[in-house]
Amino acid sequence: MIPILPWIEIKEVKLRQTVDSLLQQQKVDLGEAEAIILAIQLNADLLIIDEQLGRSVAKQKGLKITGLLGALLEAKSKGVILQVKPIIDDLIAQARFRVSADLYSKVLSLADESSIDQ
Repeated sequence: MIPILPWIEIKEVKLRQTVDSLLQQQKVDLGEAEAIILAIQLNADLLIIDEQLGRSVAKQKGLKITGLLGALLEAKSKGVILQVKPIIDDLIAQARFRVSADLYSKVLSLADESSIDQ
């Protein structure tokens, strides 16, 4: 079990019918539907979502979105992490995270890590 950090809050989606409706109408999976509806429920500033269909639906709902790679870039810019490359490499190797070679290079360039051994 992954330890829960003190700054992580677990929230329950209260709008279950809206989740069910999103599942049927938009064909997103359960996790994406709950994330989108929870972001609406909480009036979230930002939703981290990577799947293309989920991103599209979230934008339709007026949500501001980013992906995991964008979140890593933001974390580096704020000094929360020192490098994004080792984290992305671990995600690829251990969690089967998929990222195109072009996007991988672009993210490393934005992180000013393009000179780090690939």
